[in-house]
Formats: sequence, C-alpha cells, structure tokens
Amino acid sequence: MSERVLAVWWDGAVAGRLTQDRHGDLSFAYDPHWLTQAHASLSRSLPLRAEPFDRRACRPFFGGLLPEEAQRAAAAGALGVSPANEFALLDRLGGDVAGALTLLPEGEMPPPAAPYRASVPLDDAAFAAILDRLPDRPMLAGEADGLRLSLAGAQAKLPVVIVDGRPALPPPGQPTTHIVKPEIARFPGSVATEAWCMALAARVGLDVAPAEAREAAGRPYLLVARYDRAVAGQMVTRLHQEDACQALGVPAERKYAAEGGPAFRDLFALTRDYARVPAIDVLKLVDAALFNLAIGNADAHGKNFSFLLDARGPRLAPLYDLLATIDWPALSPRLAMRVGRAGTIDDLDAPAWARFADDAGITLPFLRRRGIGLMQTIGAACGAIAGPPALAARTILRAQRITQSLAE
Repeated sequence: MSERVLAVWWDGAVAGRLTQDRHGDLSFAYDPHWLTQAHASLSRSLPLRAEPFDRRACRPFFGGLLPEEAQRAAAAGALGVSPANEFALLDRLGGDVAGALTLLPEGEMPPPAAPYRASVPLDDAAFAAILDRLPDRPMLAGEADGLRLSLAGAQAKLPVVIVDGRPALPPPGQPTTHIVKPEIARFPGSVATEAWCMALAARVGLDVAPAEAREAAGRPYLLVARYDRAVAGQMVTRLHQEDACQALGVPAERKYAAEGGPAFRDLFALTRDYARVPAIDVLKLVDAALFNLAIGNADAHGKNFSFLLDARGPRLAPLYDLLATIDWPALSPRLAMRVGRAGTIDDLDAPAWARFADDAGITLPFLRRRGIGLMQTIGAACGAIAGPPALAARTILRAQRITQSLAE
C-alpha cells in the first residue's frame, strides 16, 4: 500500500495533512503556511509545531471524530473497510465532522459555500425510512453520492439541515445545522427521556444545546441544534470544538475513567488550564456534574464534555447527551466518573463530596451551598417540564437524596 494523504481544511485553508504510510501507520503534520499565519491548533493535544505527530499523538483527535463501537462497525461494513482503519473511515466520512474541519483527499478542493436552504426538505415517510436505515447504515455511510458525514458516539445519529422546519440532507460538503438521534431500540422512551432532561437543564439555567422531541410517521427522534455551527441568513459556518478526550490525547475506546479515561480531577484541571475564563467554566462543570447526578445519568464520560474554540473560546461547550441512564436496568448504574470515591449515586456521602470539592478546586462549604441550591431548583422545575410523570418523580427523589448527602 502506498502512502495516502488527507488534507485537513479549516475555513478555506489547509491546516495540515493526515497521512497513512504503506504500513498503515498514521501521522499528522501542520501545513508550513498555516504555521506562519498565527492560526490556531486543531487540538490542545496537537500544539502548533513543524515536526509531525505520530500515530499515538494524533489518533486520539482524529479517531475521536468517528462513530464508536457498533456504530463504527456498521459504518465500516457499509463502506467495505475495516473498523480499525480510521484513515479509510475518515476518507469516506470526513466531509462534515464535529468542529470546523473538513478532511479531503489531497488535491481535492472543498465545494463552494452554498445556501443550506437549497436542500430539499424530506416528508415524513421519506425521513422515517432514513431513520429505519440508520442502525445498519450510520450517517447513511456509502448510501448517498457525495454525502460524507461523521459524528462521535456509540448511538445512532444523523447530521442534517433544517429547511422550513423539516429535516433535509445537506448538499455534499456543506455544513449541517442539526443532529437527529432516533429512538434507541433497546430503550423505549429514550427520545422522550432525553428531551425532558435537556429541557430541564435549560429550565434551571444550564447552558445546554437546544433540543426537541419529534416524530416522523410514528418514529420518535430527538432534534438537537448544533452548537458548533453558526447560521447567518442562508449560510452556515463551522465553529471548531473538541471534546475532553481529544484535548487530553485520550483515544475514544478509553473514554471511561475506569479504563484510563478522564476522571473529574482531570476535567477540572483541563478546564482551569484551557478555558479562557476558568472561574466561569469550573462552576459550569460543577453544575453539570450535579445535574447529571440528579437526572440519573451515570454515562457522563470524557467525550460528553467539550470545548468551543471560536473567538470567545476556549470555553466549555453547551451540554449534550443528557439522559437518565439508570432508569434502564440493562445499563450499569456505575458512574462513568466517580464523585470522590462514590461509584454510584447511592454511594454519595460526605467524604465523597469533600474529595469532589478538592478535585474541583473549590471549598466544601461552597459546594454544599451551590449543590443544595441547584437541587432545590431542579426539584421545583420538574413539574414545569412536560414529559413522563414517573421521570419527574424519580428526579425529585434523587435531588432530595443528593441534598441530604450534601448536608451531612
């Protein structure tokens, strides 16, 4: 196999090149012109430098742009490539990824910017058929000519544009505006649950991606507005972002703290080191951790926290993937990141909160006041969010239990 190259484009310029050598090894190097123009780096884990980055250094960022687990295997099968061949997957899926980048074969130019409203909205029957195909063809991999889409995560998703209030597939190479998440077959009610959790987060004042539950011909789906896109008139601009695993150089398969991924101490240290205004973002991260506990989201791992890298950044991105996972017995109740030594919500106690406060770099009395205040706000807001009554009742009980543990 000869050397293969993907040019990494950012805002109409080549930021660098991802290379796969004849042995299959990856490397990345910034373009010399990019280095002379005082541009930003792609990632905190890939600082600007002339020397290339080897596979170990560049794989966490670039591999982190791709689907994970069964979604990656299904996409690879649809494309006829190996799930382990991340270069081949990026070659076929890297036209519209999280953040500002577009990956194209060397010598190929990005298409000229086009109005997103030029896309044709899909009727319910057509979109329902797409939702039905997503489990076997994540991102519609290999199905639509010129469509190259990718998002990280183990759940089925599809990037789309919204035209006249309806989903549409983007023109090839154009940025998408929203993410569609269909119902998880193993977990009925996942769409309604996630929509409720996202709405509750917004209600209590957390920075969260706008989301709403919808339906197409009886198929529920969650529609989430992309925070890494800016819409002005009929044009869409990509904004750069990276998740905490990418920023720390941790590959996606190690996103859980128990498998070597980030723990809360690592996330707080990253936020203090990386965010432009650390004091604000540390408190946002504290609130996010508390909120996830209240809704029963045990799956809040390192790839579920991201940083926006636009003109105001780096800063903690709006929250996403807020789901009451412990409501489904098939999912583990163990926390993706321990709170102190507490491995489950039921384990929360005074020593756990004391260690969490230390991890966050805040005082325990401050954590208690903030946490109890947020739990009271959550409890009062639950009844104002339309959704399954049992979900609200369970959240109120958890908020009360967390309040008791904080007050001990």
